[in-house]
Amino acid sequence: MTNGRQRDLVIKALSALAPGARFGYGELARPGGRHLRWVETDNGGPTILLAAGAGDTVLDWGPVLPALAADFHLVAYDRAGLGASDPAPRTTLDAQVDDLVALLDWHGPALLVGHSWGGLLVQHAAAARPGMVSGLVLVDPTHEEIMAELPVRLRLGADAMLAWIVVLKAVGRFEKRLTAFGRGTAEKCSADPAVQALFMDAYRASYDRLGQVVSIRSENLLASRVAAARRARAAMTVPDVPMTILTATRGKPPALQARAAELADQTAAAFPRGQHLVVDDAGHYLHHDQPAATADAIKAIAG
Repeated sequence: MTNGRQRDLVIKALSALAPGARFGYGELARPGGRHLRWVETDNGGPTILLAAGAGDTVLDWGPVLPALAADFHLVAYDRAGLGASDPAPRTTLDAQVDDLVALLDWHGPALLVGHSWGGLLVQHAAAARPGMVSGLVLVDPTHEEIMAELPVRLRLGADAMLAWIVVLKAVGRFEKRLTAFGRGTAEKCSADPAVQALFMDAYRASYDRLGQVVSIRSENLLASRVAAARRARAAMTVPDVPMTILTATRGKPPALQARAAELADQTAAAFPRGQHLVVDDAGHYLHHDQPAATADAIKAIAG
C-alpha cells in the first residue's frame, strides 16, 4: 500500500472521530532524504504536539482527539519507520530526540504531550529547546529505571513476543494479532460501528509493510536500553514550564507499580512547576481508558 493511500485512510478515520475539525498531513525533510510526517488540524488555537508510545502511530491518539480538536492546533507525528514516516538508518535515542526537536522547531512553541516512550522523548526535546515549550503532559511515561528493574522473565517474554510479531508479519499471519489490538482501540474511540470500521481500515494500513512492524520491535528494544537513557537524563536540564505527569493504577506487578509511582514523584519534583496525578481505573494506555482525564490535564496547561 502506498503512503498516499495510507494517509488518506488515516485522515478519513480521524475526520470521522472529530467531525468538527479539518485534518491534513505535513512533512519535514530529514537527513538522508527521508521525511518525517504528521497529521494536524488547521485551526489557530495553541499548538499541542503529540508523541505516541513505542511502536504506535498517530492513530493512538484517537480516543482523546474529539475533546481537543475543536480548540487546539493538534500535531500528531509518526516516528521514523512507523505509519507514514520514512525509516531512519538507525533507531537510536539521539536520532529520535533530534527528529522531535526538528518538529518542535517547525511547529513551536508547543505543549508537548507524550505517552509511554513518547513521554520520555518529550522530556529530552523540552530540555533541548526550553524556549519552544509551553508545557508538558506525560501520560504514564517510560522511565529507564523501571526498564532496568523489570524481572528477567518479563524482559525475555517481551523480547520473544517482539521477535515473533516480525516473523508473523513476514509469513503473512500478523493480521489477526493486529486486528485484535486495533479493534480494542477503535472501540475506545467510538461506539459507532461505521467509525470503528474507518479506524480499522486506517489502522491496518498503518502496519501494512514489514518495515513498519520491524520498527515496532526496534523501538521497544530501544526503550529497554537503559544506559543511553540514563546518560541523557543525567545531562538534562528541565525547563521552567508547567508539567503534569499522569500515572496508571493497574497493569504492572505491585512492586513495579509502586516503583513507577515513586519515579513519577521524582520526575514531577525535578520540574519547578511539576505535579503528579494518579488516574484511577486506568492501565498503561491511560489515554484510552480515561480519555476525559487526559484531555482535562492537557487543557489545564494549554489554556
